[in-house]
Amino acid sequence: MTKTIDYYFTPNSPWTYLGHARFVEIARRAGAHVAVKPVDMARVFAASGGLPVAQRPRQRQLYRMAELRRWRAHLGIPINLEPRHARVPTAMAARLVIAADLRDLNALALVGFLGRAVWEEERDVSDPATLKAIAAEHGRNAGMLWEAAQSPEVAAAHDAYTQEAIDRDVFGAPTYAYRGELFWGQDRLDFLERALAA
Repeated sequence: MTKTIDYYFTPNSPWTYLGHARFVEIARRAGAHVAVKPVDMARVFAASGGLPVAQRPRQRQLYRMAELRRWRAHLGIPINLEPRHARVPTAMAARLVIAADLRDLNALALVGFLGRAVWEEERDVSDPATLKAIAAEHGRNAGMLWEAAQSPEVAAAHDAYTQEAIDRDVFGAPTYAYRGELFWGQDRLDFLERALAA
């Protein structure tokens, strides 16, 4: 039986980026298929009682920053703690990933490239020219992929993934769903790995 992990995330989540390479490697070692499902986190938050970072109480914001520092040091990933474009709209970046996935163009790699663009390179992933450049830099047909990302099919998939996440009680990114169990956050990857091995 094929192991399938549903991967719910937003392209601009630092936690998605911090965990992405480890997650991809864990899935590879387990022989698992990853169903790539970027979501509209604003809708997920609205359904689950979550708040965007800027609206969270000061204590939560301070602790989030402390955790980002800890994980940056622990993993050796040189993220910027407060990149200029961390809070831009991500719908088109998400749809670019979906378009790549629907065309078997290594959407998982593209997720990593987008995360690096935000958290290491200070790039704006809401900007069409930036998204096309990122696609082209990593060997994808940028024009074709961008055109596909504008399609009703891709928009409908983004909406469906978001609703699916809400229906499955997802409340944050990244969330990895495997055999009916949710694993929220890159700091839960050890538990996901154990579940895949069971």
